[in-house]
This record gives sequence, C-alpha cells and structure tokens, in this order.
Amino acid sequence: MKIWIKYLIGIALGVAAALILPFDDLRWSATLSFITEIIVRIGRYSLLPLLFFSGIMAAYRLKSDGFLLRTTFWTVGTIIATSLLLTTLGLISILAVNLPRIPIAIERVSELDSIGIQNLMRNVFPYSAFNSLTQDAFLLPAFVFALMIGFGCCIKHSNLKPLTSFFDAMSELFYNISSAMTELFSAGIVFVMCSWTIQFRDVIKSGVFTPLIIMLLVDFAILVGIVYPLILRFLCKNRRPFKILYASLVPFFISFFSGDTNLSLLSEMRMGKERLGIRQRTNGFSFPLFSIFARGGTSLIVIISFIMVWRSYSTLSIEFFDMLLISLTALVLSFILGNIPVGGTFTALTILCTLYGRGMETGYLLLKPAAVILGSFAALFDAASAMFGCYIIANKTKTIEAHRPKNF
Repeated sequence: MKIWIKYLIGIALGVAAALILPFDDLRWSATLSFITEIIVRIGRYSLLPLLFFSGIMAAYRLKSDGFLLRTTFWTVGTIIATSLLLTTLGLISILAVNLPRIPIAIERVSELDSIGIQNLMRNVFPYSAFNSLTQDAFLLPAFVFALMIGFGCCIKHSNLKPLTSFFDAMSELFYNISSAMTELFSAGIVFVMCSWTIQFRDVIKSGVFTPLIIMLLVDFAILVGIVYPLILRFLCKNRRPFKILYASLVPFFISFFSGDTNLSLLSEMRMGKERLGIRQRTNGFSFPLFSIFARGGTSLIVIISFIMVWRSYSTLSIEFFDMLLISLTALVLSFILGNIPVGGTFTALTILCTLYGRGMETGYLLLKPAAVILGSFAALFDAASAMFGCYIIANKTKTIEAHRPKNF
C-alpha cells in the first residue's frame, strides 16, 4: 500500500475518533494529549542523527566534487525568493479581500516564547561542538558541526577514507531508521489528527475565523496549483510539475496536522530522495537549510493576521510605508525562527505587534484561539516551499536522477 494512502486512512480514523469518543472528559483529553506528545517524540527521534550524518556526507561530496558554491548559491537564493514570494502573496491576499473583523475580547496577557539573537548565536556556537548534538529543537548547531566535519574530511593528503566510509554507513543507517519512523507515523497520525480535529472544531465553532481559513486554503491552492508549477516550467522546463505535488502529499499531511517544521523534515528528505530523485548531496544540504530558515509561510500568516487585527481595532487604512515596514519585519522574523519549530508563527505575530506599538501591543490576543491552526497553515506553506524549492536546486545543480512514472 502506498504510504500516502496509509496516511489518509490514519487521518480519517483520527477525525472519526475525535467525533465519536468523549474527549470532553478531562481524563480522555489528558490521555490523548500524552499519547500525542509521545507520538511526536518518536517521530522526531531519529531526526538529529540523520541530519548530522547526512550533513557530513553532503558537505564532503559537495566540496569534493566542486558543487559547494553552486549549491549554496541556489539554496540561499531559493530560500530568499520563496520567502519573498510568500510574503508578497500574503500581502496581496489581505489587501484584495476585506475579511470580517474579529470581535474584541478582554484576555489576560500570557508569557510567550521570545527570540533572542544573542542566545541564538550562542546556541549555534556553544563552548563545545559536542553540545550542539544535545539541541532537540534547534537544528542549526548540529548542522554547522556536520558541515565542519564534512569539509575537514576533504583535506588532501589525509588518511580519512575509513572515517568517511563510517559516516556514509551511519547516514544510510539513520536514513533507513527514519524511513521506518515515517511508516510508523502513519499509524501515530491517528492520535495527532484526533487532537488537531478537536482544536479545529473549537476554532470554527464560533465562525469568526472561517473566512480566514478559507482565504488561506485558497492561497495554498494558488501557490501549489499555479505559482510553483509555472516557476518550475520556466526554470526547469518541467512539463510534469504536478509530480512534485503528488510526491509532497505525505510532507503536507505531517506538516499541516502537526504544525511542526522539524517533524516534517524526515518525510521531506525521504520523498525528495525516493520520489523526486534528489541525490544525497543536495538532500542532506538543502532540505535542512529550508527547514531552519525558509519560514515564508510564517511571514504570510503574520502579515494577514496583523492587518486583520489592525482592521479589528481601527477603521483607518494603513499607510504605504507602514505596510512596507510590516512586510519587511515579518520577512526578517521568518528567518530567525529556527529554534521554534512549533508555535513560531504566533511568536512572530506577538513580536510584530509589540514592535509596532500604537495600541497594537496586545492585538495578537485576538488570534490566540486560532494560534494552532495558523501554525498548521504556516508549516504547510513551508513544506510546499521546501519540496518545490529543493527540486529546483537539484535540477539547477544537476544532482537529480530521473524517476520513472511508476514510482509515483
């Protein structure tokens, strides 16, 4: 049975369980929350070892074969381009459609995650390189350590071939383990989906956020059904762009219903290799960088959310320069959310409201009931950018193998 069908079955079972079982009871709810947390932990279990050893081999092969500068250029450029594209899409959407106002309610301000640039830099370069392997949510420190080892293995006149063979074997080992985890998660998604459905039901019950959800669904359909296929047709001369969309179904399912950009990385790397034919050197280099930095989905959601909050508080239109400042701030924030794989969208909205001021400091509270759903959409947009973006990078760097249609 194809893996995406397994996930569809798991999703259907999760929805049915949420509608049938009495999760309004505190004991049932606590049990579901605990099981869901364990499932997500299991799903992430092999991520850091896979990223570390795959990153070593990717750096080693890119450096040895002379593809490093070209791959880095295309990866960085594509991350920036997709983030700008999603930012622009969000801005155009909210300006073109006047969504209903959100009723203003009094709610206590709660403490949220924050982004500290200095702490981020300290985490990237701890006192000991081995401490980077203890980071569970922030993948960049381990990835930087892996790149250093990979580049070190390229030094001439050094007897490191046995070591590179070991790293290659470990990369393959953890790839096999992560593939098994992806298969197992098709059963675990029943609990994740059940928990998500309960939260989604509470969000749409009032009808306040229904227009926003419809807008985001339309934006996603435009992005993956029109914009990205046209870009592929132009850049890669690809006459079958929808095969990337088909290969992305599992990453879409995982990212949307978990809202976890780290969790979806495992399936992105697997589908990129097995379905799209992206070779290891690009697979182990570009996908992690997309997961860490390419959070354009958050930028899109934050812009739409902020302008909705503005319109809920005021009947005045936003000045052009203010609109430009809001968009630029949301874009910059999207690049520094690597240490918040879950909930980063609402954190970015909180920071933007606080920085903007003018009575908007607590405006983010209007969207707090829908924070989980907004995070789900942000992760979904980011998964689409990762799959299409890495396919473009592999195509432009000639690190892709042609797969026959039967593989899809």
